[in-house]
Amino acid sequence: MTKSTAAGTGSGPVRRSAPVRRLPVRRAAAVAGAAVLAGTAAVCAPGVAVAAPRAAASAVPTTDFRGCPPLPAGADPARWRCEVHTAAPVLTIGKVTVRLAPITMTHAEGPLPDGGDGQVWGAMHSTPTSVPGVRGLAIQPEYGGRSDFYTGTFSLRFRLLGHLLAPGCTIGATAPVDFQLKRSGPSTWVSQDPPLIEFSAYDDTFAAPAAERCGPHAPLVNHRLGLPAAEGNLMTYDASYTFKTYDRLPRIPAR
Repeated sequence: MTKSTAAGTGSGPVRRSAPVRRLPVRRAAAVAGAAVLAGTAAVCAPGVAVAAPRAAASAVPTTDFRGCPPLPAGADPARWRCEVHTAAPVLTIGKVTVRLAPITMTHAEGPLPDGGDGQVWGAMHSTPTSVPGVRGLAIQPEYGGRSDFYTGTFSLRFRLLGHLLAPGCTIGATAPVDFQLKRSGPSTWVSQDPPLIEFSAYDDTFAAPAAERCGPHAPLVNHRLGLPAAEGNLMTYDASYTFKTYDRLPRIPAR
């Protein structure tokens, strides 16, 4: 499967460019084992065991759908859905391991007028996390500009923050870090109304480039973090996602 790309918030729809099994968008009452990473097929594909939903819907948090992107021209609002995905990944990169602060990703997916599968990137929100054992250094993930939520692939950059570092100091500044998630267990429906699905995934195959644009302290930062690191990196990913079809959302103006 060729990786689809999305340039950023409000970008046009991306389509799958190689023959693959279609994953039709279903109404909320009929969805079971649909794509995750806010819907990624690689993590919760058809045929994968899905645990029964738990009854405690009162524990389901309120979801902010304001990051939902506008639909492409001609898309059917009843067959497109906006998915909001939340995770607190644990990242081992080079010589350090960090439990990242929660991140939220929003995107839309559904059938295009010509019958193809479409996706539109929405938004990503994150906050910095202190790097253990490295005084005064924090790391914050940022969207890397590429994603395919049908296959569980996406890219991130990691901004490094510290008073001795240049403002643009980033791991993956020139080329973002590409992830290919693999599921590590069945998905669990926590609630049917509103829909809430939990899943776990991981990637232990990605390469971590050196930090760039850090100013004169770049060599010291990369030495302390053990970068670049072609192997030995790991991201574990305990997450959940929810969704609404666009006919149940307020009208979203074009950007």
